[in-house]
Amino acid sequence: MKNLFIGFLTLISASNVLAQNDKPIHAFRLDECVAYAQKNNVQVKNALLAIDAQVQTNREIAAAAFPTIGTNVGGTDYTKIPTSLLPGQIFGGAAGTFIPVQFGTKFNANYGGNFQQLLFDGQVFVALQARETSLEMQRKNAAVTEEVIKANIYKIYYQLAASKTQLNILDANIERLNKLAHDAEIMYKNGFAEKLDVDKVSVQLNNLQTEKIKANNSVAIGFMGLKMLMGMPVKDSLALTEVINEQSLSSDVLVENNFQYGIRKDYQYLNTVRKLSEYNVKRYQLSYLPTVNFSGAYSQNAMRSKFDFFEKGSWFTTSFLSLNVNLPLFNGFARDARVKRTKIELKQVENQMDALKNNIDNEITQAKLNYISSVATVQFQKKNMQLAENVFQQTKKKFEAGTGSNTEISAAQADLVSAQNNFMNALYTALIAKVDLLKASGKL
Repeated sequence: MKNLFIGFLTLISASNVLAQNDKPIHAFRLDECVAYAQKNNVQVKNALLAIDAQVQTNREIAAAAFPTIGTNVGGTDYTKIPTSLLPGQIFGGAAGTFIPVQFGTKFNANYGGNFQQLLFDGQVFVALQARETSLEMQRKNAAVTEEVIKANIYKIYYQLAASKTQLNILDANIERLNKLAHDAEIMYKNGFAEKLDVDKVSVQLNNLQTEKIKANNSVAIGFMGLKMLMGMPVKDSLALTEVINEQSLSSDVLVENNFQYGIRKDYQYLNTVRKLSEYNVKRYQLSYLPTVNFSGAYSQNAMRSKFDFFEKGSWFTTSFLSLNVNLPLFNGFARDARVKRTKIELKQVENQMDALKNNIDNEITQAKLNYISSVATVQFQKKNMQLAENVFQQTKKKFEAGTGSNTEISAAQADLVSAQNNFMNALYTALIAKVDLLKASGKL
């Protein structure tokens, strides 16, 4: 029984290992996270599907310019031939009398074809012109969606990378405090330190351990958020391979003086909407023009007393060609109202474009100031961190030599942790400012 139980546990353990090995593992750089999201994010996929849907809509619009062709085949079996009444006077009868007669044959058959061709319709003409612009609008909308997702991925990736570095700093501080606690314990046993000194170091160590637990939880939640944004299954394992440092800020992101609004994707999208609004105005303006249609039909008809349509017999032909010109004259000023309404809508889009220009100028100005000040803050915090490290090392040497107090080394340790956190926060803030400036300038 004991061997059987051990074998059962081994089987379960092996199954768990295989299950863990089946779980996909992704080790991604920042650009790989963006590329994954462009294929798997739901919003991006739907935006790309909207492009495909617009292609089919354009095909439907183009169908109005092609002829419509149809055919028909039919047959009728009169189980009771219709009866008509003829005045009796025709056959010499009294006035006011009628004679029932039956006209026609029991079996009738027909076959034929017809076609219709639109020669001119102002609204259809404009719709054909607007097809490419409609498709371009969906492409611009997809580009705006991808840019928003990309910016958010950048920010979360930088946040997680910063958290990873902070965890490394926490581990280094915990290791440093563990050694300090060990040294303090030895000095206490040898009578060179008080129990209070040992307890203070232990309190600091416990605080760092608690901070590490909170940081690990935040990182785990952040990874789930990043995977959701990328469209990656939450059960998959994701590892970030890039480490953020000052080199991440080295690229030139400052905006040129001759900035062109057209490089902004949201401005491109709104400009496409303006073009469609212009087409809409033109569409209703051309509705004052006449529409021209051309149509024709050809058919063969046969009447039989017996069902012998596939044998010899007469078939009677009917055919026609028709040209129809429809000239609208008055419809209660509805067309005039539509034209004026679309002109108002066009003006609204133009106002939105003016507002967007002003907003872009504001975004660029703020993002540039934030970026420049953030980079300067990183440099200052880096110097402070280096100074705090030097102060801690000197204070530690004094403490180990018995010439320094526990209060001094505790203060130095707290200052070092604070300086390290301030540096990482400054670096993360600078990277976020860089992303905002790249997005504001249309370079993301």
